[in-house]
Amino acid sequence: MISHLRTQHPKILVVGDLMVDHYLFGSCERISPEAPVQVVQVQKEQDLLGGAGNVVNNLLSFGAKVSVASVIGKDSAGEWIKQRLDKKGVETLLIQEDRPTTKKSRVIASHQQIVRIDKEEAKPITKKSEEQIIEIISQNSFDLILLSDYGKGVLTPTLTQQIIAMSNVPIFIDPKGKDYSKYKGADLITPNKKEASEASGITIKDDTSLQQAGFFLKKNFDLKNVVITLSEEGMAIFDEKMSKIPTFAKEVYDVTGAGDTVLGAFGFACASGLSLHEAAHFANLAAGVVVGKVGAATATLDEIEAYEKALGHRGAEDAIKSFDEIAAIAKRAKKSGAKVVFTNGCFDILHLGHVKYLQKAKELGDILIVGLNSDSSVKRLKGKSRPINPQYDRAYILASLEAVDYVVIFEEDTPYELIKKIEPDILVKGADYKDKEVVGSDIAKETILIEFVDGKSTTKIIERIQNND
Repeated sequence: MISHLRTQHPKILVVGDLMVDHYLFGSCERISPEAPVQVVQVQKEQDLLGGAGNVVNNLLSFGAKVSVASVIGKDSAGEWIKQRLDKKGVETLLIQEDRPTTKKSRVIASHQQIVRIDKEEAKPITKKSEEQIIEIISQNSFDLILLSDYGKGVLTPTLTQQIIAMSNVPIFIDPKGKDYSKYKGADLITPNKKEASEASGITIKDDTSLQQAGFFLKKNFDLKNVVITLSEEGMAIFDEKMSKIPTFAKEVYDVTGAGDTVLGAFGFACASGLSLHEAAHFANLAAGVVVGKVGAATATLDEIEAYEKALGHRGAEDAIKSFDEIAAIAKRAKKSGAKVVFTNGCFDILHLGHVKYLQKAKELGDILIVGLNSDSSVKRLKGKSRPINPQYDRAYILASLEAVDYVVIFEEDTPYELIKKIEPDILVKGADYKDKEVVGSDIAKETILIEFVDGKSTTKIIERIQNND
């Protein structure tokens, strides 16, 4: 995944509330004689791009080409934002209005935030500013548009709906407030658990209420997809069904800007050709890196790759893919020069013969995809008493093997349609197909037969159990 993302530089527009995140770092060792409050001795100050600016920072760290449209004030904070974005090479439409630029000052001592001081005026931008933002969108082409809504007035209901209606590229949104009607028709929104609870009117306290809230938002606001971030519990994706993805965070120092990282990661990954579920895996890793830092931080692809390796494992569930997902994965792999190997079977009771067979298949290329007969398919092929193990169990066990990269369940009697989707470089079957036609051999570049381990088969294992042997 990361190797593919390194080659991608999608053009992404960020529209939303820009602000300055001002940090004062120091030590706190005494109480003020003037009032019962702590005294912080400031040792360092730092200004960072905040709000939509942090989304921009995250996209830049991933390697995207970024443009931004927003409104700033006619003040030093607004000028600082403009200079900072120019220095980073970001194309900007920064409209100046008679309002203060939002600035959030955080006082931090011993890695703990003591107080936050906000300077802002959260009023809707003018109609003229709305028209200027629409004009810049209509005059330029982007691969994806991200709307970063902090409720400071840039993303008015009128502007938000105009952007969604006029755009021919995906619109991903980090929402704000309780009324999501202004986001109607968006491709993806990424509220956290509290925001999703407030917007749906359903208090999320378990998986049942989580599912109800997610699908309420999806249905009532005509959203193609919803992702609810769940802090230390990871995130939940709502497309055709609800899927939960666990968090990868080891230590949490500061959640400031974590939502910006999630939005930016989803946008970058999907604009680079990854599926929503692959993007969720990437976003979870990126968020895991960011919350281990102090302040509105970012994560580079190098950091994310190192973090993934440090975790020491790949979740088996992440390796179980749909037809469309595996087709996209195979296409990207072949484009990058990797050799894709495909084999298939029932793999009902996994045994030594299966493992050695799959190890040999993996040695033939770079990526091994296993097509797995569904339960109904196995019954038609093997009889009503089979399979012994249900399809999800079989898929999970296969996906846990080191030799196997991906598993795809197919319902048909043969994997021909799946092979057409994947177009593998090498098709592998057992040596018992020596005098038979191998399904899909007309599609794969090469077909290779592998010898089985003598005496090892699911049928023989079942017979031994039945005979108490």
